[in-house]
Amino acid sequence: MKILVLENDPKEFTLIQQALNGNRNTLIPLDSSEQAWQYIQSGESYFLIANWDTSDLSAAKFIPHARALQLPVPLYIVLTTKKNSDDILAISSADDAIQIPFKASDLKNRVAMAERIISLSQSLAMARSQLESQPLFDSLTGFMNRAAFSKQSTGELERARRASMPLSLIAMDIDALEMINNSFGVEVGDEVLRVLSQSIREKSRPYDCIGRWMGGKFIIMLSGVIGVDAEKVATRIIAGVRGTRIEVKNETPLDIKISAGVVSIARVGASTEIDPLIQQALQVVSRAKEVGDDQVLMVYM
Repeated sequence: MKILVLENDPKEFTLIQQALNGNRNTLIPLDSSEQAWQYIQSGESYFLIANWDTSDLSAAKFIPHARALQLPVPLYIVLTTKKNSDDILAISSADDAIQIPFKASDLKNRVAMAERIISLSQSLAMARSQLESQPLFDSLTGFMNRAAFSKQSTGELERARRASMPLSLIAMDIDALEMINNSFGVEVGDEVLRVLSQSIREKSRPYDCIGRWMGGKFIIMLSGVIGVDAEKVATRIIAGVRGTRIEVKNETPLDIKISAGVVSIARVGASTEIDPLIQQALQVVSRAKEVGDDQVLMVYM
């Protein structure tokens, strides 16, 4: 794999080079973000390591432009910074950030995770391409339907098993969707589904496996994510929906509320199967709905 490296400090570039010495990947040094475009647009590279402090990424709005390209395999970006890495990650929309100075082993681990995610993205892109000619996507939300999600998530589970990666499932359910359909009509209910699906799309990673399970239920599979981090994804989606109002003719606008159930598994074992995990997530979201609106409950498997 070709790794683009935007690091103007020769000393820092050498440290990255030494940290990845012996790695099967090829490092391509860059002077500016502009040089990265030809590799990205041609599909020659899906991975960028860049110094947030000294590069032109922020000034050139590189990351938003890269996300807007909607590439079949999204660019994976790891930032290096002397500032707080969590703060930089929050404002940059990068995939990962590591604070300078860093240990060689830390960078190697980040690169290994990136490789697995990129491989996952390539597999998902291939699956999407194969499914384009088949009626396996939900026409209302654009997400995979139940059959497609079951097939795709089974493949992702197998990859997580082989790579010893953690994973999480998030089941989401729109509160009172049946009441909305009965009281205001299916068209209003469909608009609620469209609004929710847009929020899920915006708050999820481009390579996450997402499906509309049935009715107002959605399932999201998060490879490489566990516990609190998965819970944060669910919370972000709920926060994105909260306050959204659906206009109804001659009625008070509707406030959309959703609940989420998260199932996390630290290590996929030989006996782990996707269907029990999905059913467990659906049971957890049902308990969340019993607690109240806009709730997130999580269990470890």
